[in-house]
Amino acid sequence: MYQTRIAGVGHYVPENIVTNHDLEQYMDTSDAWITERTGIKERRFFTENKDTTARMGIKAAEQAIERSGLHKNEIDFIIFATLSPDYYFPGSGVIVQNEMGFPNIGALDIRNQCSGFIYGLSVADQFIKTGMYKNILLIGSETQSNFIEFSDRHRNMAVIFGDGAGAVVLSRCDNTGKGILSTHLHAEGKYAQELINYHPGTRQKIRLTFDMLTDGSLLPYMNGNMVFKHAVVRFEEVILEALSANHLSPDDIDLLIPHQANLRISQYIQKRLGFPDEKVFNNIQKYGNTTAASIPIAFSEAWEQGLIQPGKLICIAAFGSGFTWGSALIRM
Repeated sequence: MYQTRIAGVGHYVPENIVTNHDLEQYMDTSDAWITERTGIKERRFFTENKDTTARMGIKAAEQAIERSGLHKNEIDFIIFATLSPDYYFPGSGVIVQNEMGFPNIGALDIRNQCSGFIYGLSVADQFIKTGMYKNILLIGSETQSNFIEFSDRHRNMAVIFGDGAGAVVLSRCDNTGKGILSTHLHAEGKYAQELINYHPGTRQKIRLTFDMLTDGSLLPYMNGNMVFKHAVVRFEEVILEALSANHLSPDDIDLLIPHQANLRISQYIQKRLGFPDEKVFNNIQKYGNTTAASIPIAFSEAWEQGLIQPGKLICIAAFGSGFTWGSALIRM
């Protein structure tokens, strides 16, 4: 059986920087309040008619492909993770396939929100290990600033989320000691309504009403306290699960790249696992929570900073809506 290695990484974030002080103009908040609760100082918002979920993903993908040393036509398959596709349907994967000029290769969209990139990584790993595909383009991209209301009633979510994209090229290799060592996926659907966007949906005949526009029911909802309490438990569990599956310990990890949901969650996990600051990569301070894009953006930035080197053991982990969570261990 083949192994799957990360051959190239890339990311793209919009030019439009929105600081905590900017948000003070729209709601009762402050830089100190946001920083204390989330660790976020600023985030990026897309520019209309320039940035879309697919276009941001394409820019990240182009960088990842260039860094991989592959030609575009060597890509066999596309996986696109997002909760914010360009259209209700079809998915953004086919837009990437068309606009990047790929031949008629398959394109799969994954809707697992904050865990989407790890779910996509696991799917790609199975395709490559079994020999079905040789080179897979995996993208995580989100446009979230246009479904958030910048008001007091939606403050708990409005200050958290940002836009951006990250991508990796995954390739077949024969070295059994390197590449993706394992992936671990979980879900607990009984908590689905604790982090959810109810409407527009298919549970009623009329998907969009005037009342939905005025009463806030079109806005995403998050039970922040419950999400936090579950996240800190599941993050630690799934990281330790990955280590146990590979007969490793926390000391063996060279770098942990967690989903950038909340800096307090990352710091809690860091303390629980006894990691020094240099072993945990966080960039939520600059970008906010970019959902399925957060891990590939962070991975790309860590690579650019020289923190990801051959032979290093990298752990990625995520938790989010569903509830879903997952982890992966990668030997570079």
